[in-house]
Amino acid sequence: MEGQVTSETISAQELLSQLRETAVFSQSQAADLACLDDVELVHAPAGSLLFEQGEPRLSFWVLLGGQVKVTKAGSKGEITPLAVLQAGESFGEVPLMLGSECAPASCSVVEDSTLVRIEADAFWRLMSTCPAVRGGVLANMARRIETYQTLTQQREKLISLGTLAAGLMHELNNPGAAAKRAASQLRENMTQLQEISLRLTDTPLTQEQKSCLRDLQQAAFNQQKNAALGSLEQSDAEEALTEWLESIGVMNAWKLAPILVAAGWVRDDIQCAQYAFPPALLSDALNWLGALLSNFHLLTTIEESLSRVTELVIAVKKYAWDGKNKEHQVDVQDSIHSTLILLGHKFRHKQIVVEKRFTPELPRLTTSATGLSQVWTNLLDNAIDASPDGGKIVVRTWVERNQVCVGVSDTGPGIPPEHRERIFEPFFTTKPAGVGTGLGLDITYRIVAGSYHGQIEFTSEPGNTEFIVRLPISE
Repeated sequence: MEGQVTSETISAQELLSQLRETAVFSQSQAADLACLDDVELVHAPAGSLLFEQGEPRLSFWVLLGGQVKVTKAGSKGEITPLAVLQAGESFGEVPLMLGSECAPASCSVVEDSTLVRIEADAFWRLMSTCPAVRGGVLANMARRIETYQTLTQQREKLISLGTLAAGLMHELNNPGAAAKRAASQLRENMTQLQEISLRLTDTPLTQEQKSCLRDLQQAAFNQQKNAALGSLEQSDAEEALTEWLESIGVMNAWKLAPILVAAGWVRDDIQCAQYAFPPALLSDALNWLGALLSNFHLLTTIEESLSRVTELVIAVKKYAWDGKNKEHQVDVQDSIHSTLILLGHKFRHKQIVVEKRFTPELPRLTTSATGLSQVWTNLLDNAIDASPDGGKIVVRTWVERNQVCVGVSDTGPGIPPEHRERIFEPFFTTKPAGVGTGLGLDITYRIVAGSYHGQIEFTSEPGNTEFIVRLPISE
């Protein structure tokens, strides 16, 4: 239960000895207080409230004894502590000097306190006639403004970090899930490899067969990362290889061909197996190779997922400490391809067709910025959410002047005209409650425009929405 604040009117001259115990009035003489006439002596018990934020009556306060606390309420009701004041200190000069019309903060009593309250008119008379007091008040004001600015900057940084952390948790889900799925598939592949190896061990192999397996294994070990194929090229290559594998009697050709094509293998690379193995062993030999190549691919996925997690953590650290990045080169199409792999389960869940229209030999970016994978993740994730089941997402790349351009389009319902101006605002989302944070496009815009000095724009109509990112080839 809050106590009752009481006050009495008293001559300032009677309080001279007590006032001179405070910092602001320590050099004051009796003549300096002549302009004050009477002042209000306030007695406030612990737990009481001296004034509330927003009150129109502004005053200058001198704390003779006790302790008070000043706090400020934010727009969302959050309370920020500004200061805890002890006996001998004064406060209230900042809003008066800044010409505020109402109290910018609240003041509550921590310990039973005695205070002198000086009304605004008397405060200005004191400031104009007493240089000693004026100097102390101005020094206090300067310190308080500096302290408040520092607190405000720290608070804004914490809010930004909180916003970034919310987005970070959203982003970590994709590489984490991809790594988990890859590890599960890796376990299945290891079981398959062991079963096939035991079958091959039980069958005496000729020197030609051993040499073929050894060559295939060595080629798999020396596998280099291949340039990403466009959707049409990849589909044609998989179809052609599937037909050939089926024609020579290979089981699971439909499953094996995509693995071989993804690894950059063609028909000529595996023909030694066709000639070395009889039909009864050919499927085992090539499925053994497929499992081996799949394992390398899955390990790469796990490595990329963990690298993505590390990249996100480093990005937060650099954001927090404003670190500088070293200049490096970025393969945009490779970055997009990796993100498509990480989001593969989402495409499959909605049976979405992804069409890649990649430009051959796209220039690499020379930059010191990071976070590009996050841009593709956000744009593709939004495209997936907007797309109907069985829809299509097109990712295209091209060069325009001195910029690498990337377009991500979907066949969803489009962005309503009334939402288009706000689409890059933080926390703005058209997704159902609990589905979207409203942070994805805000983060995307800040990475593209702020880190890469590029541009991002979009066009939208029912059935075709495309976000276009333009990135300078060199800074």
